[in-house]
Amino acid sequence: MSDNALNRFEPIKAPSAYEMVAEAIEREITSGRLKPGDEIGTEAELVRQFGVNRSTVREGIRVLEQSGLVRREAARKLFVCTPHYRNLSSRMSRALIISEVTFRELFETAMVLELGAIESAVANATDDDLDALEHNQSLAEAAVADPVRLAEIDTRFHALIARASHNRVLELAREPAALLFFPTSEMICRKVPQGARRMVDAHRELIDSIHRRDLGRAQLWMARHVTDWKKGFERTGRHIDEPVERSLDQEMIARLFR
Repeated sequence: MSDNALNRFEPIKAPSAYEMVAEAIEREITSGRLKPGDEIGTEAELVRQFGVNRSTVREGIRVLEQSGLVRREAARKLFVCTPHYRNLSSRMSRALIISEVTFRELFETAMVLELGAIESAVANATDDDLDALEHNQSLAEAAVADPVRLAEIDTRFHALIARASHNRVLELAREPAALLFFPTSEMICRKVPQGARRMVDAHRELIDSIHRRDLGRAQLWMARHVTDWKKGFERTGRHIDEPVERSLDQEMIARLFR
């Protein structure tokens, strides 16, 4: 028998007790037997139920708290909660940076997700959604000369478009990549003279398209808007096939995950 056949399998690693505690509670949550707002109990009650020591339960709960599935309230009681998308997204964004994703990959993803969002927004946006977009536009008009502020408003604009789609899967799916849109947009607004004005004008066209329920116009302007973002990035002197992180300074990255 060959050495390869003798070494085909890796040693099995048994999960730690705290991991088993976390997984058991998570199964109850993901199955729907425990819902957001339901009480899980206290650490002492979980120690009794699981038959493990307190430090094991505490470590298992810490894992669930970091995942945003569990929160502590008064009297040391533990409750199920819905993870905040920002916490989930920032972890995924870090993974994208560690994986050295390129701007080209980011651009191609943005084209798919932002077109999907605007198409659904044209069909599903409510009056409240349109009011929020109009307010965002007024803020953008006032911030044309402020790259950091305008990039923040642009990030919010696209989040509002996704919300107006009324598709929660789409809204959540775009967030990890969207966290990387902000620092690149800021860089474009700082370094490309016409970048800020073109961004704000495109937002106006997109909002008007939603008002009119004009799908063709919305698709056209979103494609132009995302393409403009790519052109602006290239005009800063960066190469679209380099990892995005190399285009950002450490201060930008720090703000990204603040």
